[in-house]
Amino acid sequence: MSNQALPILRKIIHIDMDAFYASVEQRDFPEYRGKPLIVGGKPDSRGVVATASYEARQYGIRSAMSCSKAYQLCPTAIFVYPRFDAYSAVSKAIREIFHRYTDLIEPLSLDEAYLDVTEDKLGIGSAIDIAQSIKDAIKNELNLTASAGVSINKFVAKVASDMNKPDGLTFIGPSKIKSFMEKLPVEKFFGVGKVTAAKMKAMQINIGADLKKLTEAQLISQFGKSGIFYYKIVRGIDDRAVQSHRETKSVGAEDTLFEDTNEDSVMHDLLKQISETVAKRLEKHQLSGKTITLKIKFEDFRLITRSRSFPIQINKADVIYDEAIKLLEEADIGFSKVRLLGITLSRFYDDVPIDKPETNQLEFEF
Repeated sequence: MSNQALPILRKIIHIDMDAFYASVEQRDFPEYRGKPLIVGGKPDSRGVVATASYEARQYGIRSAMSCSKAYQLCPTAIFVYPRFDAYSAVSKAIREIFHRYTDLIEPLSLDEAYLDVTEDKLGIGSAIDIAQSIKDAIKNELNLTASAGVSINKFVAKVASDMNKPDGLTFIGPSKIKSFMEKLPVEKFFGVGKVTAAKMKAMQINIGADLKKLTEAQLISQFGKSGIFYYKIVRGIDDRAVQSHRETKSVGAEDTLFEDTNEDSVMHDLLKQISETVAKRLEKHQLSGKTITLKIKFEDFRLITRSRSFPIQINKADVIYDEAIKLLEEADIGFSKVRLLGITLSRFYDDVPIDKPETNQLEFEF
């Protein structure tokens, strides 16, 4: 049986910006305000929705939906391409606000982060008051809204931040965690995707109380090592610390083809563009890697990857491109049509084994 120690009592805040990309666009361009806005591409493109404004969400539009589907749901929506430089600048300003209260900050993406305020710089003491102060500063200084979740661990704080969006603040204290976790739908649990949620529901596991009925051994039998995490988290035990310095494991980029194709010339042109993007990101962060990975997604959404490691580090666009072409040839896709291509460089440090899975892909600086 797992050691059922009491949870570590930290003061954790999870800040999640509200419809971030769309909100920045509506702030900067008054003509977008109050209207359904979709950031991601044009309705006739192969792009996907990066963010939809709350006006657009009323039509059922969500992130990762195809722009063509979004257009079907709301033909009057405004479609714009993302301006990542603008979003990155705003993210840096938000992070400066965070640093007024703590240096224990773990960014998850451009628009969300964990903060550990167990000991805050200003001696405020109350994590709820700190969260409200951060929200007020973001609204007053940046003319944007954020939602905050406050609790004793990362998992509960993250779920709490999503409970009263937009512009919400939700506190779930130690005495409330047990009942909160028991009522939580399993699809809200960290690490439970669509496939795992479907499996759980097939087992009549719909909420935390159902999950809690299973022993640790039963959960491990059904879900592997993740079962250990589910066993602990449903009991409110999450000892993961806020990591203020997250080591970059990989740098990559990917793009969707305008039309599914198996034409070498078209795929080579796209790989050249992606190689140049990856090289620029490596240069920006002064990195070079020993492992290159090519990602290929086919028209039926089947996904494969091919990798190669080198005795020396690489970071130049032409070298990345040449190696990506070789990996594409080795993949031998035949007559299968390709929908998306991506390139990732990893293994920046010699102490990382070649066969170690790489995580934390760096796309944009927080």
